[in-house]
This record gives sequence, C-alpha cells and structure tokens, in this order.
Amino acid sequence: MSLLRLYARVLGLLGSDIKLGWLLAIANVALAAAQFAEPVLFGRIIDALAGVRPGDTDVTWESLLPLLLLWAGFGIFTILCGVVVALYADRLAHRRRHAVLTAYFEHVLQLPVAYHGGSHSGRLMKVMLAGTDSLWSLWLSFFREHLAAFVSLIILLPLSLYLNWRLALLLIILCFVFAALTSFVLRRTNDMQTEVERHYSDLAERASDALGNVALVQSYVRVEAEVSGLRNVVDRLLSAQMPVLSWWAVVAVATRASTTLTLLAIFLVGTYLMFQGLATLGEIVMFMGFATMLVGKLDQAVGFVNKLFMDAPRLQEFFDVLDTAPTVSDKPNAIDPGRLNGHVVFNAASFSYDGKRPAVADLNFAALPGDIIALVGPTGAGKTTALALLHRAFDPQSGSITIDGIDLRDMKLAALRRNIGVVFQEVLLLNRSIRENLYIGKPDATEDEMRAALARAQALEFVENKPEGLDAIVGERGRFLSGGERQRLSIARALLKDPPILILDEATSALDAATEAKVQAALDEVMRNRTTFVIAHRLSTIRNATRILVFQGGYIIEAGTFDELVELDREFATLARAQFMIADRTTAASDRVAARE
Repeated sequence: MSLLRLYARVLGLLGSDIKLGWLLAIANVALAAAQFAEPVLFGRIIDALAGVRPGDTDVTWESLLPLLLLWAGFGIFTILCGVVVALYADRLAHRRRHAVLTAYFEHVLQLPVAYHGGSHSGRLMKVMLAGTDSLWSLWLSFFREHLAAFVSLIILLPLSLYLNWRLALLLIILCFVFAALTSFVLRRTNDMQTEVERHYSDLAERASDALGNVALVQSYVRVEAEVSGLRNVVDRLLSAQMPVLSWWAVVAVATRASTTLTLLAIFLVGTYLMFQGLATLGEIVMFMGFATMLVGKLDQAVGFVNKLFMDAPRLQEFFDVLDTAPTVSDKPNAIDPGRLNGHVVFNAASFSYDGKRPAVADLNFAALPGDIIALVGPTGAGKTTALALLHRAFDPQSGSITIDGIDLRDMKLAALRRNIGVVFQEVLLLNRSIRENLYIGKPDATEDEMRAALARAQALEFVENKPEGLDAIVGERGRFLSGGERQRLSIARALLKDPPILILDEATSALDAATEAKVQAALDEVMRNRTTFVIAHRLSTIRNATRILVFQGGYIIEAGTFDELVELDREFATLARAQFMIADRTTAASDRVAARE
C-alpha cells in the first residue's frame, strides 16, 4: 500500500469526527494564508523606510500605521488560530484513538478461534497499541502543523512568483532538491523499515511468551537464556534500525544546511537584482523571510513523510488485522430463535482445514433433548472439530447441522451461542474476581444463584474459605487457584448459564478421584432434559451415555451404547480393555476354564 493510500485510510478512520476534521482543515488554510502576511508587510515597511534619512519627514507615522496595524493584526490572528487548532486537534486525536482501539478490540474478539491459534496474542496486543499510537500521532501532527505546512507550500510558490519571479526561482529549486532527496531516502529505506517492524513483533511475541510462562522459565532456570534471547532480538532490531536513522539524518543535515545556503543565495542574487533595478530592498528582506518560512515548512513536510514512513509497517499490520473478515458471520436475514429445545441433527457434515485432508467427513447422527452423546477416539480423530461445527467456530463445507430443525447458518451467531454452554479441558478464566468470572455465564446472576451453581459444582467450600469470597481475584488464567478449583469454577459458570445444549470437553480431567465423583454427580443432575455432548478419553466418565460415537480419521466408525460397543468387540472394546473397563477376552476365558477345573 502506497503512503498516500495508507494515509487516506488513516483519515478515513476519523469517523464521526470528520466534520471537526474539515473545520480544522479550513482553519489550517486560514492559518497558512495569514502567516504570509507578515513577511509581505515587513517588506513593504522596509521599502517605505529605505530612503528615509534622519530628520526627513517624507514618511510619516500616519503612512506607516496601517501597515503596522495589519502586521500586528495578522500576528494576533495567527496566534489565536494556532491555539484553537492545537486544542481541538488534541481532542480529536485522543477521542478517535480510543474509539479505534475499542473497535479493533471488538473486531479481534469476533475473529474465529482458528485465527487466534495462528496469531500470537502478544503480537495482536502490540499491533493494537502500536497501531493506535501511530494513528493518534499522525492525526495530531497533521492537524496541528503538517497540514498548514503543505497548504503554505501550495500558497507560497505562486505568491512568490507573483511578487518577484526571479527570486522565486531560488525557492522552487530548493523545493525540488528537498523532494528529490526525500524520494531517494524513501526508496533506500522502505524495505529496511519493514524489517525493523518485523523485529518489533518478534520482540513482543518473545517477551509475552516468557512472561506468560514465568513459572516454566524459573523452574527450568531459563531466566538468563530468555534474557539473552530477547537481547539478541534487540540487537537485530537495532542493526536494522540504524541504517534507516542514518539516511534520515542526512535529510536533517540537508535541511539545516539549506537554510544558510538559501538565505545567502537570496541575499547575493537579490543584491545583484537591486543594482539592476529588478528588486527592492524590501523584496530582498521579504524573500529572506519567505526562505526561512519555506525551509521550516519543508522541514515539517519531510518530518511528516518521515513519520508516516516509519509508522507505515505497523499501520499496515494494523489494517491487515482490521481487514481480516471473520470466517463465520450472520446472514442478513439471520433469526434469533430464543431458547432452543436442543434437538441436534448432523446431516452429512464435512469440514477440512487445508482443503486436502478431511478433519471430519460425512457426520450423520442426531441427539434429542436429554440425550448424552459421548465422542471418543484418539487425538486428532475429529471430536473437537465436530463440536466446533456445532458451536459455529467453523461452518461445514458440505452437509448441514440443525437445531430444532433450524440450520445453524440461519441463526444469529450470538443467539446460537447463548443456547450452548461449554466447559473446556483447558480452563479459561479472566484475571478478575470469581464473581466477574461467573457473570460470564449469566451477567444478571444474583449472589444466591452464584452460590447455588458453585455448590452444585462442588466449588462453594473453597470459595467461602477465601477471605474475599466471591470477590477474590483468580489471577492470570486462574493461577491463584489449583487445577481442580479452576475446573470446578468453570463448571459452575456453565451451570449458571443453564443452556439447553452443553459441551463437556474432558470437564473432570483436572480433578482428583473424590472430587471427580462429586462433580460427576452434579453433572449427571444438570445434564437431565438437555442435550449434552461429552468429549472423553477416560471411558469411566461416559459409562451411562445415551450414545457413544467412536471417531477415527474424521469419520464415525462405531456408534451405540457402552454395552453395545463392547459386544461389537472392535475399536471401542479395545479402548475399554486398555483402560481396564472390561476384562480381556483371553484372560476371561482362561479364568472360566480354571474355575471349571
């Protein structure tokens, strides 16, 4: 994306503040125009005083007073207009920064889990903060000074040509030199700055990784290694950044040098022209003021281009994330069916992540309200993908899934997910209070409802033992709680939601045997009269399932009750024997022979 297109997108994010943006733009035009009055009026005053000798009365205060008053008036207007522009530019930039940050955050939260699986959370956070900081800085600098600088350049050159085209040629040559030098530096450093931003992303990801796994880092004595790794990233970053800074330093030096050279050239050429009768002393002074102003405006313009260039890679990253479309979204005519009964039907549903190998294929099964459907099979067999389709993390690429006869794609996504409760194998808790984590299940839950849900999940006792009770902070990802406490709290959250459809992904995997028995009893109670899907590796937890689906390679290879599948003596029976759920047939036969003897 070119710098102009990129900045057009930056201005496009002004949103509801676009009217204020236009007002600031008009104010900048007025400010730029007023700034030229000062050197012009000063030159006229110099011309009026040039031929005056001590004691002469040809020039009176009455003839100078209008010029002096105009000079003062334009000066006061420039000051007041500058203050107003700066004040409202600050307000606009800060307001839009927070609005865009919030919109980005909302957009990222709506992106599918698969996207987050491939994008590091540290990188996404870095992109959000760095991108909105760049937007804020560009809006602020553009409306406070850079827009006025560009407008001044547009006004100055035609005005200078009108006043004295010979001296104006010097200013035009100066502009061309600046433009050529800036363009050259941009071309030389474009790829370098992209690499710099890539190193910044690596830095954010590496630091986030280490901080998010600080217990691992400390227990394996990896502090020095992690610091050394981060230092290496910083060294690579600086190695890439220094050449960019060196090139832009050349531009800065050229700006300083051009001020002196241009003023000297105008003085020499102006003196020659005055001797030839082609310029006045006032015009020489006027154009020296123009030159000083021009160099200042060119410096600001180059500074803006430099700022935009430096920020371009992070803005490109920001817009790339913002342009990422969710793979699952609501149809224009999607409906909200309210509370569903939970009659789920998979009709030849298939899905592939890479378009080559199916993650699940031709899934055909149904579940009635009150049914407990267990999904078993080896890791990667398709169990989680099947329930991800039910939860609409993805849509099936062929076939369909319906609930109560309504295709999932015809429902509003939020309405569907309000009807589904999930207890994950990896417990997901926010670094907030127990109360706030329970509010996720039911935002308007009363304290009595929370305590009832905690009691059913065998979690009330450990909550009441905490001095802060429900207001106790659980820590990042629940680190202040034990594994069993985290899992029981997540079960209580699902119970509080009271959905017609429940998904349990190894929900009791982190519990000890005694607590598991209690939680299983609570789950047995809450699963009544609702459709429940259980992903299980421990077959003891699904002994009483209504139906068991055995997955292998994305296909359902067996289906039936526990006893029916054992009787088939195929894959499920092998799993059951491996977990000592049933006796090995050879051993059982030997035992029977020994008993007869």
